[in-house]
Amino acid sequence: MQFVCDAPKGRTWFRLETEAEAAAESRLMRHAVEKHYQTAQQRARRSYVPGPGLERDIGLKGHIARTMPVFLTLRADDGSGLATAMLPPGGKSTSDFPTIIVGPENADPYRDHADAIAALGRHYGVDLPRAQCFPYANR
Repeated sequence: MQFVCDAPKGRTWFRLETEAEAAAESRLMRHAVEKHYQTAQQRARRSYVPGPGLERDIGLKGHIARTMPVFLTLRADDGSGLATAMLPPGGKSTSDFPTIIVGPENADPYRDHADAIAALGRHYGVDLPRAQCFPYANR
């Protein structure tokens, strides 16, 4: 995991960088982020146009990082999982890509972590309103 930014009350946002981290996040948070991570990674891999000869895959890792959504986890200072976020590639909002933020078992993370979600939004320079980012807001 890669450090992204600090949030109030000793919480920290980290970027998930591997399938193993996404799998661990799914187990910890009891939701399907692993499936979404794998699907996004496969889509990014398929969109790569390789270079010529022996250097054909030299830019693959960078391409995947640029074109894949940003998967993040919010952790407490003791390492416990608090929320998981999926932002568009580069962390910038687009009209054709849904930003998703959920808590354990897809619960609403905004009740307890709205200030931490706002800190993530400030870091990326985007608004992360509950009505648009929590997919179960209207249930």
